Amino acid sequence: MAMDATRRQSTLDEVAELAGVSRSVASRALNNAPHVSRAKREAVERAVRQLGYVPNPTARALATRHTGAAALVVAGEDPSIFADPFFAQVIVGASAALEEADLHLMLCLAASDRGRGRVERLLRAKGADGVMLMALREGDPLAPMAEQAKMPVVFGGRPVGPVPRWYVDVDNVGGAREATEYLVSRGRTRVAMICGRLDTEAGRARYRGYRDAMLAAGLDPFPPREGDFTESSGAAAMAALLAEHPDLDGVFAANDNMGAGALRTLRAAGRLVPADVCVVGFDDLAVAELADPPLTTVHQPISAFGREMARMLVALVNGQDPTPLILPTRLVVRSSA
Repeated sequence: MAMDATRRQSTLDEVAELAGVSRSVASRALNNAPHVSRAKREAVERAVRQLGYVPNPTARALATRHTGAAALVVAGEDPSIFADPFFAQVIVGASAALEEADLHLMLCLAASDRGRGRVERLLRAKGADGVMLMALREGDPLAPMAEQAKMPVVFGGRPVGPVPRWYVDVDNVGGAREATEYLVSRGRTRVAMICGRLDTEAGRARYRGYRDAMLAAGLDPFPPREGDFTESSGAAAMAALLAEHPDLDGVFAANDNMGAGALRTLRAAGRLVPADVCVVGFDDLAVAELADPPLTTVHQPISAFGREMARMLVALVNGQDPTPLILPTRLVVRSSA
């Protein structure tokens, strides 16, 4: 060991491994950056002494630009969006992964011109070590801004348009296809869909999965009936579908909130679920279990979605080049179908 140390200089990766911390934590500890615990700082200092590590001056200069924070940017209009069960689980997963890397989580809304301007300044001024972008709609100027940013950017869900280099997504097409195939397997032939927003890739992908399954079964897909992923929009869409297609016998809702709204409208209209109409949702949120009747749904690993987004971002901050990731879905059968 001593002979090896005399032949070559130790590396930051070796310091991090010996100290039991990530490379970014070791770098921040060496540069007296904030947001590093005393225990980890001392572990890094012991590893430096043991290995005889001498920091590279250029690397040190670059490392001092680290802020110790990562931003989660959501293209939403209402701050209460962060209390939505879906985004709350994403935040839990992302926070856990960032905590392991000693990075703090910043939350930003970017729907208004003012919000987008704030995020643009963050991207240009490197106000964070990296950014995670979610819920982008078609034509959102944040997408090209992110592509031009001189800092790591990970997309949570692919945006409409060019596929970014780094993203985490779920199998929206496959999950929607499985939901529709299950409804067909239950003998349903007049299956409608309450879509999410069609200016989002998730909304479009789930409709594609539904359409593909209907066509494969020799059935006619209904035209998309759009909602905005809220319970009230699901209730309104279900009322419109019943007025236009009173003989429908199955409904696939693109998320559980809209599925719960559909159940409410069906109950008010005197339709029995699942005897008259089977209903399937998407997400597997708590509202699915609490619905009346409990909602059959497509489970997506939401906390893991946030965690993998953050892990990908940390890898980029540490100079790695991770590959995009698509997480699997699975059907959860309950009483509604």
